[in-house]
Amino acid sequence: MLLIVAGDRFLRHNGTVTSASLTARSVARAQLTAAIKDEARRQLAEVGAAALSLRAVARQLGMASSALYRYFPSRDELLTALIVDAYDSLGAAAEAAEAAAGGAETFEQRFVRVGRAVRGWARRNPHEYALIYGSPVPGYAAPTDTVGPASRVTLVLAGLVAEAWISGEIDYAHGSSPTFEGAVAGDLDRVALEAMPGVPLPTVLRAVGVWAQLFGLVSFELFGHFENVVEARDEFFDAALTDMARQVRGRP
Repeated sequence: MLLIVAGDRFLRHNGTVTSASLTARSVARAQLTAAIKDEARRQLAEVGAAALSLRAVARQLGMASSALYRYFPSRDELLTALIVDAYDSLGAAAEAAEAAAGGAETFEQRFVRVGRAVRGWARRNPHEYALIYGSPVPGYAAPTDTVGPASRVTLVLAGLVAEAWISGEIDYAHGSSPTFEGAVAGDLDRVALEAMPGVPLPTVLRAVGVWAQLFGLVSFELFGHFENVVEARDEFFDAALTDMARQVRGRP
């Protein structure tokens, strides 16, 4: 068997695929995969996640359905890919905002910065936000593949709280702090262990509550619940973020 070597290009005489061909094939597959997901996102905006159809995506791309199935064997696998991408994109936005914070910035300033990044991403990507934080898609069960990406933004917020506790910015007198028992204590212990080690449970409780408030405000804005109620959206959101940070800090 003859083997011809030319730089990083390898060709076997019997017609085995070359490494250059494999690279070209990988690039083409990545490009088509991206095109499929882009078209699926476009259809999310038009028909919503529940009505997303592999056949419709294939038709718009000029592909046979059987060809698309080689990339995504089912609608649920395509949905999972879109969900993972959305969580990763949101997580990256939060991480970038946190990384941009100066060393002299307070917990409150960093929290507001990250909260603005979450809201900004949601406003730029409303249909992807709805996919991950809106109504569940009937018949779809998210696999464990989504857990890591979904945790990215949460870990940014949890990291801010943990660092603020270590630095002394969070002030809760232990003697007056509430105690927790049973299932609530178990939940808080688990969250503290996984995301905020060393942080006292009253602070963990408030941090989780604030996390829910943040996404609740974003959802209210995106889904139209602030119409005729809140007009100065940017100013309102900043004021709410500041108040949330103070809740976590335990100071007025």
